[in-house]
Amino acid sequence: MAGDLVAQVLLPLCLFVIMLGMGLTLSPGDFTRIFRFPRPALAGLGGQMLLLPLVGFALAAWLMPTPALAIGLVLLAACPGGVTSNLVTWLARGDLALSVSLTAVSSLLAVISIPLLVGLAFMVFGGGYQSVQVPALQMMLSLLLMTLLPVVIGMWVRARSERVARWLEPKISLFGALFLAMLVLGVLVREGDDVLAGLHQTGAAIVLLNLGMLTLGLLLALALRLNAAQTTSITLETGIQNSTLAILIATSFLQDEQLAVPAALYSLVMYVSAGLVVLVRRRQQAVAAAGRLESSSVS
Repeated sequence: MAGDLVAQVLLPLCLFVIMLGMGLTLSPGDFTRIFRFPRPALAGLGGQMLLLPLVGFALAAWLMPTPALAIGLVLLAACPGGVTSNLVTWLARGDLALSVSLTAVSSLLAVISIPLLVGLAFMVFGGGYQSVQVPALQMMLSLLLMTLLPVVIGMWVRARSERVARWLEPKISLFGALFLAMLVLGVLVREGDDVLAGLHQTGAAIVLLNLGMLTLGLLLALALRLNAAQTTSITLETGIQNSTLAILIATSFLQDEQLAVPAALYSLVMYVSAGLVVLVRRRQQAVAAAGRLESSSVS
């Protein structure tokens, strides 16, 4: 009973609050910006909505030893960046407006894409899970209520009072970080044996998904000759997935915590690689600033 209460009520409610915090950072202009600057936006959405699921399916088929882990990896790949990518982009001095715009649009598309991709994963990797029916319609409706509705409410609050939005947003962001840490810890504790086995069995796939998508995002941005800030945003939006959402779907909708193991492990890998990107970008900017200072002193 307690487990059902957590999975069916507490976790969705916490996700609602986190998505409300994301809505507090958005405005209608973040959606229309996609059309005003289509090249970087299409690069980011292509990386998130096309390349990422393809790579997820390929790695699941190649490296995942069990149906649960394979489906869990695809579920993770189906979840776009979320507020985490926005925070890391800001820390790395990327194009925050582009990152927020991509988060907004990908969150809209995810309501449809996640149930479809997860349903396909069950068909492809079913095995012992073939009897499980993916509640696609229920998942879509619930995602609408848990993600889009709070985003709209957050945008409405910001439109009414930006001061209130600025006061609330950092507090909700802190709550989101603490909630993710507790969520990952809970999965690690409850699924301890599976996590240890999963770390041994899936470590390569998880690292390859993270580093591979960061690399593909970088190469895609460079091929389109985007500027440094835009390149940073595309790299992070493509390489960072919303593991919180993946864990919630696994535990609440699919009711199988084994499916959440890849997302829990990915959370640990994701923050390490994201931290490295931030350090590299800060180092680049420090060197560039020193060069400009030296040039101005010489002249």
